[in-house]
Amino acid sequence: MGDQTKSRRIDVVLFEDFELLDVAGPLELYGALPEHFELSLVGPHAGPVRSAQGPELVAGHSYAEAPAAETVMVPGGIGTRALTEDQSFLDWLATWAGQASLVSSVCTGSALLAAAGLLDGYRATSNKRSFAWVVAQGPKVQWVARARWVEDRDRWTSSGVAAGMDMTLALIARLHGDEVAGRLADRVEYDWHREPGWDPFASLYGLEEEG
Repeated sequence: MGDQTKSRRIDVVLFEDFELLDVAGPLELYGALPEHFELSLVGPHAGPVRSAQGPELVAGHSYAEAPAAETVMVPGGIGTRALTEDQSFLDWLATWAGQASLVSSVCTGSALLAAAGLLDGYRATSNKRSFAWVVAQGPKVQWVARARWVEDRDRWTSSGVAAGMDMTLALIARLHGDEVAGRLADRVEYDWHREPGWDPFASLYGLEEEG
């Protein structure tokens, strides 16, 4: 995945009604390692963007003025429903994120990646409660129902909400080693599920082994 000693910028895509923990959980982890990661938030406009839960995060750049993407993270949330029908947004996401060295999503953020064509030919997963809807956004994607997260080359996708933290720690481990990720999990007192196939929620929602 390139030079592991170089600081990597995490470019987070915000939109109205994003899921708060999808963003805040991974950014807590990335932000705890400033020697390895810097954080950048982009939104429909520069300034506050409202989450589905109410609190706002502040985008430093608008979509139109966002710097070239490095490592993209797309959250989920109820706001994804409208954006899968917004062709101007999907065209922007396809062009901007398509140039990144790594593209990731949390929860139904994978629906946006799929609708933009960024997961075509890849294995991917998503929130299990909304799995059928997400699958419909990407007929050329190999959807994996039973997975906490899926890594396929330069695409990383996680299951719902809190699963994004497990995926983030796995990604940090891939980039900087298990010891760094493990110490970080201990530091924030997080019970890290290290197995990507650990997924009790697939059964809870009656999903088959593969979607």
